[in-house]
Amino acid sequence: MTGQRDARATDDKVRARLHEAAGAHEPDRARILARIERGMAESEISRRPAQRPPLLGWARVVGATAAVAGVLAVGGYAAASALKDDDKTQQTVAVTPTPEPSPEESRRGEIPPDPTSSPRPEKPTAAESPPVKPPEQPPAVTPPADAGTEEGPLWSDGSVDPHSNDFWAQSNVTVKSDKQLTSMTVELRIKQTGGVTSTGAWRSLPEADFELTVGERDGFIVYTWELKEGRTVPAGEFVFAGQYDHDRGGRDAGDDRYAATATADGEQVGVQGDFEGQDSDDEDS
Repeated sequence: MTGQRDARATDDKVRARLHEAAGAHEPDRARILARIERGMAESEISRRPAQRPPLLGWARVVGATAAVAGVLAVGGYAAASALKDDDKTQQTVAVTPTPEPSPEESRRGEIPPDPTSSPRPEKPTAAESPPVKPPEQPPAVTPPADAGTEEGPLWSDGSVDPHSNDFWAQSNVTVKSDKQLTSMTVELRIKQTGGVTSTGAWRSLPEADFELTVGERDGFIVYTWELKEGRTVPAGEFVFAGQYDHDRGGRDAGDDRYAATATADGEQVGVQGDFEGQDSDDEDS
């Protein structure tokens, strides 16, 4: 019986120390575990003289461990509550005050958030937008007022291509020269008789030798071919053609015009002429 009382006294002593450790509210886990180990060691020393069966000793150790766990739980909860109260009373957090909105921002109101994950690019202002290039006006070709279809080495003719139809037409300017030309500009003017829109152009000379411009001027669709600087036109006969749609029916080409200027042997020459009406051809046929 004395051994049991001693064991109980030792257990009571361990519990008392554990209660004391928990009541101290020490958050140092290492110190609490060290105290528990010392208490268990003293319990083993006190049990050795009694020579109790090993099974009973281990049962008491397990019971003591459970008691220690309970005490630790209660003590930990008390310590956490105390620390939480201390944090509420002692700790303060510095918070940056929210800036007051300016009067201008208050008038605008709150800006709604962007629904997309990435920012959208701002719409370019008028100053940032690329300038719109106005339609290029074809250069005017102005041969002498009294010029005809032939001057010097230059000869010309204008005609409506026989493959033209009720919706589409092609006008041909034929130019012939007996000499080499060091400069040359050919202009074809198609009167806007209704629905006239350009559909293309071509020339029998190399395309890379000429700059082509197509535009509108004074009620005409104007095609202009200009020989590039440094290029020449050999002696021979060549065709410059403009193609276009028009309103249904035989189109009258009587108001269409052409003109051409060139340089041969350092002398400036020019020719001009008109076209025979296509509807007249249709009537004759």
